[in-house]
Amino acid sequence: MGVDLEGIIQCIKQGDENGVEVQLQEFNKEFAQCFFFDSEESERRKQIKLEQFRINKVREYDDSDSDCDQSAREDRGLVLRQNLTLVLVRFIRTGATRRLLRVSLRTLRILSRDKKVLGPLVTDAALLTLAKLAGLTTGDAGGEEPGEPDSDFYDDVIASLAEAKASRSLADEDEGDVEADDDAESDVGDDRDGFDRPDGRGTGSNGMQGGSRHHEALERGRRDRRKSKMEGEEEEQGEEEEGGEEAQRREALKVLCNVVYNSTWAQERFSELRLMGGLTERLSSSVSGSSPSSVQFYELRLMFLVTALRRELSTQLQQEGGVSIFTAALESCLEVQWKDQYECVLDPAAPPISLEASQRIIEILKIFFNITCRSHRQEPREDDAALYRHLVAILRLCLIRKCLLSDDTDELQGHTVNLLSALPLQCLDVLLTVPPRPDSEPGPGVNLDCVRILVLFMERHLETGEKMKEKLTPILNLLTESCRAHRETRHYIRKHILPPLRDTTLRPEEGSTVKSRLIRLMTHLDTDLKHCAADLIFVLCKENVSRFVKYTGYGNAAGLLATRGLLGGQRSRLSSDVRYSSDSDSDTEEYRRVKDRINPVTGRVEAEQPDPMEGMTEEEKEEEAKGLVMLFNKLSRDNIIQPMAVDSEGKLVPMTGLGGNSTEEVKSESENDGEEEEGEKN
Repeated sequence: MGVDLEGIIQCIKQGDENGVEVQLQEFNKEFAQCFFFDSEESERRKQIKLEQFRINKVREYDDSDSDCDQSAREDRGLVLRQNLTLVLVRFIRTGATRRLLRVSLRTLRILSRDKKVLGPLVTDAALLTLAKLAGLTTGDAGGEEPGEPDSDFYDDVIASLAEAKASRSLADEDEGDVEADDDAESDVGDDRDGFDRPDGRGTGSNGMQGGSRHHEALERGRRDRRKSKMEGEEEEQGEEEEGGEEAQRREALKVLCNVVYNSTWAQERFSELRLMGGLTERLSSSVSGSSPSSVQFYELRLMFLVTALRRELSTQLQQEGGVSIFTAALESCLEVQWKDQYECVLDPAAPPISLEASQRIIEILKIFFNITCRSHRQEPREDDAALYRHLVAILRLCLIRKCLLSDDTDELQGHTVNLLSALPLQCLDVLLTVPPRPDSEPGPGVNLDCVRILVLFMERHLETGEKMKEKLTPILNLLTESCRAHRETRHYIRKHILPPLRDTTLRPEEGSTVKSRLIRLMTHLDTDLKHCAADLIFVLCKENVSRFVKYTGYGNAAGLLATRGLLGGQRSRLSSDVRYSSDSDSDTEEYRRVKDRINPVTGRVEAEQPDPMEGMTEEEKEEEAKGLVMLFNKLSRDNIIQPMAVDSEGKLVPMTGLGGNSTEEVKSESENDGEEEEGEKN
């Protein structure tokens, strides 16, 4: 490691601010994109030893202590990071000047990616200190004060590092040959001016061992799109010098995001220390400001994490007016102007949503989902219904407006769909009641622009086939529920997905149409995705079993029919509360000509097959039938198959009788026939 951690601690102990700043900046630059995974390094070394053992066919005697040496070397890197974290937490609480706070917090941000060194960061004192630096609290940091003088504290840390360093030197001497064969080189890139993504995307993985001179090449991640790729570190530093307090708050929030995501204990203490109120107050005040602060994004990210990881905090936020607060934040980001109570002004000449605004909007939508995801099946009160309708009117803009980047537009629409699927269904009528524009989709007195966008969103992700469950399940559920609730929506979607049948030469699942892609999903391995696709087509068929089979084929429809107990062809009981129109499904002329020749299982006209019994005598046909009966009985006895039948409720049940004879009687008769045949042969 090029950075002297003992030197950093010595500089802090001696009060050498210039030395601390220079060495911490060197550490931050070297490890800006590193994650510390000791297990990866350990596994790599085990593989090297295994290869050596295979080559030599025998293990040298002195290798018996190599595992201990390796463990000591690995512990050295962990000790280095743990002690640096411990020192920096104390430093920012007791002795760091404003000049050094930002660079110290950035170092802690890098260290907080490693779950093994989070101990000093998850104490109440450390969390309260970070919260104060982030602007979430205004009083003293509180918590436990250091119990020993600074000089004694730093001396103990330096002694611990010296002991670990001595163990490391011995391990390096014992395995010098192995290190000489290592050809992995560092590939640490420039620091991304952005937070550490809690989901791991946008960051590389590194097999670096803390004290090693070699570390594996880093995998490049997606850069933070809130900053232009042309903006360099110099511009970032200049910005932070102009607004030092804002830069300090930003770094403290980044550390909190990493700590809260990586530590269950930190999540619990965040709740117990009542930091939620301070975060809510900060967001509420930043929304009412004239222009959004650059720190607001990280405040939103922290709010998303705590509401996603702690259910009681999401409930608390909802009860304390979170819907109103974040609705106002959404209005501010979109610069909403109201035309009517539930209608926003849509300016066709408005510029695309900026990168910064789109990222803030996405975080707000994710927070909204966390606090409303349990409201979908509930009947909202009158005042809550008004709030949700106000929110849906803004979400209409999120569907229609474009972002600067097409990927951002798709991501924004995806999170909007997630939130719409979580809101009470009766509040979504706002999407249809907006007066249509001259270029709107034609509809019977309703505005179908949002429905068209939702259908296009579904089609786009059906074509790409990426993250199908994550992307398609919410939109399929939303369209299904909307079709049940709104007749106009169902007519429009059915026209695009289930046009009148004309070509019956292909199976329903063959082809590249939206209908064929959805029908292919009906036999998908993922149960949730399979049921969502089948439900949508079933609702488009007005939950009519015969019509459903007509469009999909009995083979594709059997899964849903069996699940709902509709194999007998009766009407779905789930649709008793849904009033579908009485219009009939008129067949096309092409379909009527071949209707009698369509195979109901495959859903297409099959080529005529030759009669397999042509030319056989009656005796031969009878022998063939007996052979089939014996074969089925054998498969049933061996539990390879189980004969089933449809009961009066339309569900599959084990078949206990066949043509008035019990299964056992049929089995006995077939066995007797087999014995008679054997006797004749003998």
